[in-house]
Amino acid sequence: MSKNWYPVINYSKCNNCGKCVENCNFGVYDKDQYPKPEVINIEGCIEGCNGCANLCPNGAIKYRDTRESGYCGPGCSCKGGCC
Repeated sequence: MSKNWYPVINYSKCNNCGKCVENCNFGVYDKDQYPKPEVINIEGCIEGCNGCANLCPNGAIKYRDTRESGYCGPGCSCKGGCC
Protein backbone atom coordinates (compact mmCIF):
# COMPACT_ATOMS: atom_id res chain seq x y z
CA MET A 1 0.00 0.00 0.00
CA SER A 2 1.48 3.33 -1.00
CA LYS A 3 1.12 6.54 0.96
CA ASN A 4 -1.40 8.91 -0.59
CA TRP A 5 -0.86 12.01 1.58
CA TYR A 6 2.43 13.85 1.51
CA PRO A 7 3.77 17.30 0.65
CA VAL A 8 4.75 18.22 -2.88
CA ILE A 9 6.98 21.27 -3.16
CA ASN A 10 6.68 23.78 -6.00
CA TYR A 11 10.29 24.94 -6.06
CA SER A 12 9.49 27.86 -8.36
CA LYS A 13 7.41 29.34 -5.50
CA CYS A 14 9.63 28.20 -2.61
CA ASN A 15 11.92 30.83 -1.08
CA ASN A 16 13.80 28.31 1.12
CA CYS A 17 12.65 29.97 4.35
CA GLY A 18 12.91 26.59 6.13
CA LYS A 19 9.68 26.93 8.14
CA CYS A 20 8.36 23.58 6.91
CA VAL A 21 11.62 21.79 7.68
CA GLU A 22 11.91 23.38 11.15
CA ASN A 23 8.35 22.63 12.20
CA CYS A 24 7.66 19.12 10.89
CA ASN A 25 7.75 16.73 13.83
CA PHE A 26 7.44 13.62 11.69
CA GLY A 27 10.75 13.43 9.81
CA VAL A 28 9.24 14.13 6.41
CA TYR A 29 12.00 16.56 5.41
CA ASP A 30 15.76 16.04 5.18
CA LYS A 31 17.15 18.26 7.97
CA ASP A 32 20.61 18.02 6.37
CA GLN A 33 19.29 20.02 3.39
CA TYR A 34 17.93 22.84 5.60
CA PRO A 35 16.53 25.30 4.72
CA LYS A 36 15.63 23.64 1.40
CA PRO A 37 12.53 21.45 1.83
CA GLU A 38 13.64 18.06 0.53
CA VAL A 39 10.96 15.41 1.13
CA ILE A 40 12.64 12.14 2.12
CA ASN A 41 10.07 10.30 4.25
CA ILE A 42 6.55 10.38 2.83
CA GLU A 43 5.52 7.59 5.20
CA GLY A 44 6.10 9.97 8.11
CA CYS A 45 3.51 12.50 6.93
CA ILE A 46 0.28 12.32 8.92
CA GLU A 47 -2.77 12.00 6.69
CA GLY A 48 -4.71 15.24 6.65
CA CYS A 49 -2.03 17.30 8.35
CA ASN A 50 -1.63 20.67 6.64
CA GLY A 51 0.96 22.03 9.06
CA CYS A 52 3.80 22.77 6.66
CA ALA A 53 1.50 24.19 3.97
CA ASN A 54 -0.11 26.47 6.55
CA LEU A 55 3.33 27.79 7.49
CA CYS A 56 4.51 28.37 3.92
CA PRO A 57 4.46 32.11 3.15
CA ASN A 58 4.43 31.53 -0.62
CA GLY A 59 1.92 28.70 -0.97
CA ALA A 60 4.62 26.42 -2.36
CA ILE A 61 3.39 23.28 -0.60
CA LYS A 62 0.45 21.21 -1.78
CA TYR A 63 -0.44 17.63 -0.96
CA ARG A 64 -0.68 14.71 -3.32
CA ASP A 65 -4.14 13.84 -2.01
CA THR A 66 -5.68 17.07 -0.77
CA ARG A 67 -8.86 16.50 1.16
CA GLU A 68 -11.19 18.78 3.06
CA SER A 69 -9.46 21.78 4.57
CA GLY A 70 -8.79 21.61 8.28
CA TYR A 71 -8.95 17.82 8.52
CA CYS A 72 -6.29 16.36 10.74
CA GLY A 73 -5.64 12.65 10.92
CA PRO A 74 -5.18 10.57 14.05
CA GLY A 75 -2.00 11.31 15.97
CA CYS A 76 -1.38 14.71 14.43
CA SER A 77 0.50 17.02 16.76
CA CYS A 78 2.05 19.29 14.17
CA LYS A 79 2.60 23.00 14.53
CA GLY A 80 1.10 25.54 12.18
CA GLY A 81 -2.57 25.16 12.91
CA CYS A 82 -3.49 21.81 11.40
CA CYS A 83 -5.19 20.71 14.60
